[in-house]
Amino acid sequence: MTNNLPVISIIIPHWNGIEILSECIDSLQKTKFDSYEIIVSDNASTDGSQQWLKENHNQVILLENEKNYGYAGGCNRGADIAKGDYLVFLNNDTIHDSIWLESLFDCIQSKDNIAAVQPKILNYFDRSIFDYAGASGGFMDILCYPFARGRLFFNQERDEGQYDNASSCFWASGTALMVKKNLFYEAGKFDEIFFAHMEEIDLCWRLHIMGYEIWVEPRSKIFHKNAATLPIDSHFKFYLNHRNSLIMLFSNYSLANALYIGSLRLILEFIAMGYAIIKLDLSHLTGIVRSLVWIIFHPISIFKKRRRFNELRKIKDKIIFKKLYKASIIISYFLKGKKTYSEIVSKAVL
Repeated sequence: MTNNLPVISIIIPHWNGIEILSECIDSLQKTKFDSYEIIVSDNASTDGSQQWLKENHNQVILLENEKNYGYAGGCNRGADIAKGDYLVFLNNDTIHDSIWLESLFDCIQSKDNIAAVQPKILNYFDRSIFDYAGASGGFMDILCYPFARGRLFFNQERDEGQYDNASSCFWASGTALMVKKNLFYEAGKFDEIFFAHMEEIDLCWRLHIMGYEIWVEPRSKIFHKNAATLPIDSHFKFYLNHRNSLIMLFSNYSLANALYIGSLRLILEFIAMGYAIIKLDLSHLTGIVRSLVWIIFHPISIFKKRRRFNELRKIKDKIIFKKLYKASIIISYFLKGKKTYSEIVSKAVL
């Protein structure tokens, strides 16, 4: 690794958890690439992570933020001090194949219009299955429910090489996302209104409407613990997932499509609330309610985001629709019993 003008800047947003960060950094030391830097963007950790880094990894660049800016804000601030022309946003609860970085770099350089790329993401604890967060390339249905090659909702497929082809996709996972730095800034960076969850989908959507492609390169492999920072069944996680998905829907579609598709999506939100009541799932129920309250009381925030989005737009919705799953992934999964990406791929445009 060189210290002068690195090609790639690896940015790790961090908030507490010295043990997981230590394993991540130790794994990165085995990376076979000769020009990268590591930046830890610390979101005001309270467990002594900052001092630990200074004492044990002084080769790592430490950015000490004054408060917790979340994934989006932590990444943005790390990008602001990055020297590389390529940025890699990396979760702290990951370990990595030795050629993961080289493979991502080769992919993003292979075509001028590739703006971002992700690796194959496997589960840390069972490395034979795809991880929940991104698997082998992210997709989305028209109602803004995300899914991935290898993961539909909580169904994680076994990796048997079925998704080992490099391919365009709709979104690349923020678990490990390489993006060209100039395009990251041209697109407006991560929108910090998201705080955490789906900010990478929103960024990729903006890159799409600017005319670029998003890819997955499965030759690059990482292993992810998932939900090490925020438990998967927590109220806050449910709230962020529902709220941020709705923010994207009402902000990124044309006004007519946002109103029409948004009305269909709200029906599903109320159905989800009913299901949570039946299941006595208070965390999920209150998360949905809180997300709807946020949407109702923040029309100005959505208006401003719509305006910024339209300033970037070069591609109309009809082109974006070709990149989305045209049916409802919820209906396909829960009512039609289609449990794998391969079973629904006939309706997804790759």
